[in-house]
Amino acid sequence: MLEIAAREFADHGLHGASTQAIAREAGITQTYVFRMFGTKKALFLELVGSAFDRFSDGMLHAADEADGVDALMLMGRQYFDLLADRTSLLLQLQGFAACGDTEVRDLVRARVARLWHAVADTTGLDPVTVKSFLAFGMLLNAGAALDVGELDQPWADGIRTRIQPGLFEHITAQTNR
Repeated sequence: MLEIAAREFADHGLHGASTQAIAREAGITQTYVFRMFGTKKALFLELVGSAFDRFSDGMLHAADEADGVDALMLMGRQYFDLLADRTSLLLQLQGFAACGDTEVRDLVRARVARLWHAVADTTGLDPVTVKSFLAFGMLLNAGAALDVGELDQPWADGIRTRIQPGLFEHITAQTNR
């Protein structure tokens, strides 16, 4: 049921998703969906939080014992690979889109903070480097959401280009005063 709900919310967002459609595809009653989660928004929050956690947890696992730029490279590689999970990616983006709702905004803020700390605390790098890394990640998110892999266009090639080792080495506390 969670997989079906994740696809429904990823495709239609908080307000457009249908708990009736979720229940029908899962072969359960809509009442049962509400009994498990209480509200449609609670189910959405659970799924969006899990989608963010999948990325944070995956990057932390990928970094293992590494730190600094080495950890950043391992995290970046893992992040790029995680973008293949289109449902999780779209759930994150739907979470951002629904930030007009205070509960959603609070959850998304907490998960973005967790992502920030996963990168900053693991790598030990300065805030500008962490910001640059996460900014590249957001561009990759946009490219994945747009299915740039299907396009034969120079701009799409640019977005698809993997970040090579050494990209962030020039960013130091001294160069960013």
